Amino acid sequence: MRGQARSPLKVVPRNALIGAIGGFTAIALLAFLSDLTTSVWLMAPFGATCVLAFGLWDAPLSQPRNIIGGHFISTLVGLLCSHFFGSSNWVMAAAVGLAIGLMMLTKTTHPPAGADPLVVILSGSGWSFLFSPVLIGSVLIVLVALIINNLDKTRKYPTFWV
Repeated sequence: MRGQARSPLKVVPRNALIGAIGGFTAIALLAFLSDLTTSVWLMAPFGATCVLAFGLWDAPLSQPRNIIGGHFISTLVGLLCSHFFGSSNWVMAAAVGLAIGLMMLTKTTHPPAGADPLVVILSGSGWSFLFSPVLIGSVLIVLVALIINNLDKTRKYPTFWV
């Protein structure tokens, strides 16, 4: 349990700056939309999505399919479980487990999306939550990632779509 190896992560200041700019831009855009409309466009898992989209842009779990699909599937699972079974602790546990399994089966695994069923059930979200903020918000994060990540010639985002 001690571990023998050192962290394989490398510190690249340019990548850290691009990551910070990307995360700021994506969340600022969603915050602006929240101020502009009556909808809340921010949710905590989007912060974690930004870490992956801008900090680990080339990782399989950071690709558009995973970001959009993972958030959509996990939120849908949370809404269905909440609608049919309520909001007890066992429902939340089952919803998270089911969301993980479905993301894996559909090749849309996105770790931050694993929190979506909890967000949905704990907040008592309605069906509209699936589209705003989840679907539209995750698409906007991907659009910002496409722009910011590809401004740097050493980055190529996405590495795959399908």
